[in-house]
Amino acid sequence: MTLDDLTRTSGEWLRGAGPESDIVMCSRIRLARNLADFPFTNRASRSEKAEIEAHFKSALEGAKIEAGYFDVNGMSNLDRQFLVERQLISRELSSGEGPRGVAVTPKENIAIMVNEEDHLRIQYMLSGFRLPQVWDEITALDDQLEDDIAYAYSSSLGYLTACPTNVGTGIRVGVMVHLPGLVANKQIDKVFRALQKINLAVRGFYGEGSQAFGDFYQISNQQTLGKSEEELIKILTDVVPQVLQYERSARQELVTGRRQHLHDQVSRAYGVLKTAQTISSEETMLLLSSVRMGINLGLIDDLSIATVNELFIQTQPAFLQKLRGSELGVEERNVARASYLRSRLGNGRPVEEG
Repeated sequence: MTLDDLTRTSGEWLRGAGPESDIVMCSRIRLARNLADFPFTNRASRSEKAEIEAHFKSALEGAKIEAGYFDVNGMSNLDRQFLVERQLISRELSSGEGPRGVAVTPKENIAIMVNEEDHLRIQYMLSGFRLPQVWDEITALDDQLEDDIAYAYSSSLGYLTACPTNVGTGIRVGVMVHLPGLVANKQIDKVFRALQKINLAVRGFYGEGSQAFGDFYQISNQQTLGKSEEELIKILTDVVPQVLQYERSARQELVTGRRQHLHDQVSRAYGVLKTAQTISSEETMLLLSSVRMGINLGLIDDLSIATVNELFIQTQPAFLQKLRGSELGVEERNVARASYLRSRLGNGRPVEEG
């Protein structure tokens, strides 16, 4: 598997399938793990990082997991940004130093970062609201790796991690949700405050410190110490349906109270995306958000949610430059983005209002 191969495929998590996939783009669980007898990444020397990487590669081969390994340390800035855009590595791994990399499976549902904040960050993603299934898959993967790797573990504290908030299970449980209805009726901040009161974090499209492009948000646990994996998963599986209910109510209010306005907004967004000659990534995300909601409300047909989900990723700067095979300036990217959108959206159409 090469990076160029990834430009011709899309991850399973973008399929627009699974329970509640009209609002929940994907479910994700990440495990933080460190190798015993090695200092944490921020204290490790270059040679120690290389040894950690070698241990992981050996364990990956022993686990017989079909995955490509990408050496992030030897990558160009463009290639690193490409992996960030695909949700396969963090910005921290991208900007780090020394031996580091990521193992990625062909469906992109598994991504294992090496020498990020922790020695290993094991990630599993599936489309839709499927946290229990993601947990079953990632815990089996974790057990496979642990057959060949001795993890740093305390009988009293649990898994030892570089950040104290991750000590214990080392787990981050999260869902990526699309909430344009709550944004439109200005209820989004109220919902976020309620989530924060029960120790759930809300982040943007690319995680901590990122903006909420396209009305997408990541909801996840903030701390792990003192709670089991099952307890943390249950918190999300209990709370997220309430957020989904609020979003559906907000969308219904838009349909019943402002249908003509909403239909006009969706149609204009769709029209711009299909005909623009130049368009920024920010405007694209905003317009795609309207189109995605429009599909789910029956205002657009002949266009799948999967296609729109893919476009959120495939219209990002690094993807467009990888596709063109060269670095592009901002204006050139805007032109290339518009051209790509026209080619992908040429066959869909808005639903005619009776």
